[in-house]
Amino acid sequence: MDRQIRLPEVFEHKMQKLLGEEYELFCKSYENERVYGLRYNPLKWSEEEFLQKVPFTLQKIPWAAEGYYYDDAQRPGQHPLHEAGGYYIQEPSAMAVADILKVSPGDRVLDLCAAPGGKSTQLAGHMRGQGLLVSNEIHPARAKILSQNIERMGIRNGVVTNETPERLAAFFPEYFTHILVDAPCSGEGMFRKEEAAITEWSIENVERCAQRQRDILHQAALMLQRGGTLVYSTCTFAPEENEQSIVEFLKEHPDFYIEAIDSKPGFSQGRPEWAGEGENSVLTGTVRLWPHVTAAQGVPGEGHFVARLRREESPEDRGMSDRGGSATKSRKTSGMTGALSKGQLADWDQFAAENLKMKPQGTPCLFGSILYLIPEGMIDMKGMKVLRPGLCLGENKKGRFEPSHALALALHPEEAVLCYELSDQEAKEYLRGAAFPSPLDKGWVLMTYRGCSLGFAKSAGGMLKNHYPKGLRR
Repeated sequence: MDRQIRLPEVFEHKMQKLLGEEYELFCKSYENERVYGLRYNPLKWSEEEFLQKVPFTLQKIPWAAEGYYYDDAQRPGQHPLHEAGGYYIQEPSAMAVADILKVSPGDRVLDLCAAPGGKSTQLAGHMRGQGLLVSNEIHPARAKILSQNIERMGIRNGVVTNETPERLAAFFPEYFTHILVDAPCSGEGMFRKEEAAITEWSIENVERCAQRQRDILHQAALMLQRGGTLVYSTCTFAPEENEQSIVEFLKEHPDFYIEAIDSKPGFSQGRPEWAGEGENSVLTGTVRLWPHVTAAQGVPGEGHFVARLRREESPEDRGMSDRGGSATKSRKTSGMTGALSKGQLADWDQFAAENLKMKPQGTPCLFGSILYLIPEGMIDMKGMKVLRPGLCLGENKKGRFEPSHALALALHPEEAVLCYELSDQEAKEYLRGAAFPSPLDKGWVLMTYRGCSLGFAKSAGGMLKNHYPKGLRR
């Protein structure tokens, strides 16, 4: 069949054997153009406000509460609202995963393979700033990108770590109520989106990925509380990395079971027949997103697999009302670079009293020379590779407290004493570093655009001095 995307021949033979008569429809789906999606950020605004204020043509994505398809010609990644964290651009099928985990405010959540941050930022939106979100990435460069996205989306209760799953498990035994394992995979479901996924594909890589995924899942299991939920996902079609990985995990972890995922438009059941010998009918409770199936139902997306697993409660756990169970009773937040002096805390307190109507909640702590708010429930971080221990507040400079860009992005207009709402043209100029005449009193000013915080400026001498970070300016 003539198509623009040249698939690996071995992959074609494998998929033809697996799909049978369905294979022609699968192949034909590669002739379709890829689709694009974004999620509005509920930490910034309501869905109603989002729909009123974004200038894009949008269509709802059925499997993601905040998700919408958009026309790529509108270039939302170039709009000031993107820099304000008003939305996150993400492949539509990938949005299904975080919704399936079903987190709530107050939960303790781990995103174990989190970069670049799409699923972490989606989980954070569902948590509404309450509870603890630990987002981990093993590769340092990718962990830095993850941290930047956590900051851009205004997440207050997020910690970013750069650890192996094995080391992280040693810090967090049976700690989390919810864990997401969006595992590194062979990427077969992204062939239409990413050319590199095609050139790097091989049967040997599929096998390597499957083994690595099972190792990661084992470490995740060690960190999940009894009664907790673990969602496993990949963006590949390979049964070795999907149904077979789940079956192997359940054999090795008999205290886990599959919790069926509700059906939605575009969802297909997992394939028990691809899992090997034995009774595997429970795999129909897992979900596959196939490009040819989603397109036929008018809700297009790339390939994904999702399984939701629950760990059985022990008898002594049943009836416990505390979300965190008993795992955290003796865990304390400490282990930073040093205790705060009264002077350092007083500078922050003075800044907050003068410039904020509402002070963000959390435990102030120094990380190097920077002051952070550590989320409630975070454990001692001593010895852990941490890129972002919580919300960055700022630092003391020459006897004065200078607030961070992260704090600006986390604030709502009603939390700041001074606000300046930018016009469309002013927002573009602000992102380039421009200053503006100030109609406001002296002090730190939260610069907002269409109701979303965009950064700080300082009002003095009749001018608004731009404090948008120079490294981010356009």
